[in-house]
Amino acid sequence: MQTCSLWVILFSWAALTVGASPSVCEALRELSRAKEQCLQELSKEGRNNSENEQPTSGCSELWDNMICWPYSSTGQTVKVECPKFLQILTGKNGYVLRNCTQDGWSETFQRTDTACGYDVNDSTNDEWHSSLLKLKVVYTVGYSTSLVMLLIALGILIAFRKLHCTRNYIHMHLFVSFILRALSNLIKDVVLYSSNDVAHCDGYTAGCKTFMIFFQYCILTNYSWLLVEGLYLHTLLVISFFSEKKVLQYFIIFGWGSPAACVIPWAIARHLLENDGCWDINDKPSIWWIIRGPISVSILVNFILFVNILRILMKKLKTPEMRGNDMNHYKRLAKSTLLLIPLFGIHYIVFALYPEDTIEIKLVFELALGSFQGLVVAILYCFLNGEVQLEIQRKWRQRHLNNWFWTRPSLTSSFSSGASGLTHMTKTNSLEQGRGTAWKASVI
Repeated sequence: MQTCSLWVILFSWAALTVGASPSVCEALRELSRAKEQCLQELSKEGRNNSENEQPTSGCSELWDNMICWPYSSTGQTVKVECPKFLQILTGKNGYVLRNCTQDGWSETFQRTDTACGYDVNDSTNDEWHSSLLKLKVVYTVGYSTSLVMLLIALGILIAFRKLHCTRNYIHMHLFVSFILRALSNLIKDVVLYSSNDVAHCDGYTAGCKTFMIFFQYCILTNYSWLLVEGLYLHTLLVISFFSEKKVLQYFIIFGWGSPAACVIPWAIARHLLENDGCWDINDKPSIWWIIRGPISVSILVNFILFVNILRILMKKLKTPEMRGNDMNHYKRLAKSTLLLIPLFGIHYIVFALYPEDTIEIKLVFELALGSFQGLVVAILYCFLNGEVQLEIQRKWRQRHLNNWFWTRPSLTSSFSSGASGLTHMTKTNSLEQGRGTAWKASVI
């Protein structure tokens, strides 16, 4: 049973990470029901034996932590189906055999986990579990690094007033959405995966489910602000004149309000139709698409916007009136747009259409590479931004110059004393030596 429990734990971790798999909680509930029923029969059999005051021959009922073996006469071979909880997890069925000997029950002819579709000695499963644990380490480092760099980048954009404009305001909101996404993922690991005990499926509190609502809101918010970035870039190229103040207000309402319009129906549907566990395993695709659908639509719209942006830029570059500076500007804009297409998660569309065949690649993109997405955004929109670099350099030179004067009071006082002495000498010489000598002393 220890081996089986370890397998259930690892399977549960993988299921929660991917977000769509057989219900581990349902399997554990089935295991609990089977155990309770078997123990009740064992207790009933024990009472009957005590009333008869004669030991029964053969093998009595036995609960081996997975299967309840019925009473059997000596010499018989008992064949039972695989336990239902393993059928739920593996989707396979089989049979397990055991002999009733004079010394009691023998070992099973084939290990229960092997007969029911899982081989604990299979190295491929060990490699899969090991890769999952390594993947967890990678995305934990990724989200932690992204969180630190995003906080620094957000602080820089807030600190320098000359950087306050509509474009950077949108970048700030995008940074906040990435910060919330990183924090929610790190906290989720603490809430769900801090222990190896997965037998608490029915013991989750309302606070755990509330956090999962917040987690889904953070994910949707991140994708909505990625869409805002694409919309704003497209608006700059397509529309010549517009009120940036009003556009920013609309973007803020959309970026933070639209995710709530999706999360609230999802929470209601989970509560009414799939109120299992901590709402972290998604067994019903119809409910999961309340979250998955808007994400796919936002990424698809972003992709269409970026393709149109590239078309407009290529068209501008081909015009004969294009000058050298303008051409270099549009070339840089085209390169940055090409970089933003994979950065903004276009791969999600592919995996949304083919989730089962690309599960390993999806894990790498969604968890490993996706965790560093905030770091890349902070580097592109802040640390490699020319305006930010110039402003930091200007502030550094200004502060360095002020510190240079303030930390040298002796030089200032010496300069003042020397100046006053030179003035006194000039006045004395002018009185004694005449006008021409005074002019020479003042020049010196």
